[in-house]
Amino acid sequence: MRAVSAMLLPLLLVGPAASQETEIAENPIAELVQESEIDGGIASYYGNELAGNRTASGETFDPGQLTAAHRTLPFGTMVRVTNVATGDSVVVRINDRGPFAHGRVIDVSHAAAREIGMHRSGTARVKLALLADD
Repeated sequence: MRAVSAMLLPLLLVGPAASQETEIAENPIAELVQESEIDGGIASYYGNELAGNRTASGETFDPGQLTAAHRTLPFGTMVRVTNVATGDSVVVRINDRGPFAHGRVIDVSHAAAREIGMHRSGTARVKLALLADD
């Protein structure tokens, strides 16, 4: 991802000449990353009370990071989580296992929940898309 960003920086500094270039300048990574929809359902989020606990990957949980728990995806997998009601999305990195509540497909960190507008309700109907590994 850093390499892609570094390659695009010079392009972003030059004014866009066409509407397609404007779209790329607004969100350069979204245009270049391959995504494939993998799942959908109800998402929930980890509470701040779990901050400092170890995740299944061995990392320390930080509610301020854009991370998530999924039952089967490999650790390190990047997933776009889109709130179906609002269209807001966030890219999270899988670093834990779960959710273990019946009917839930993913648990996101508090920071990720804020990004997609589900931090007040606690849950949201979402779509999940797997981002291709470069």
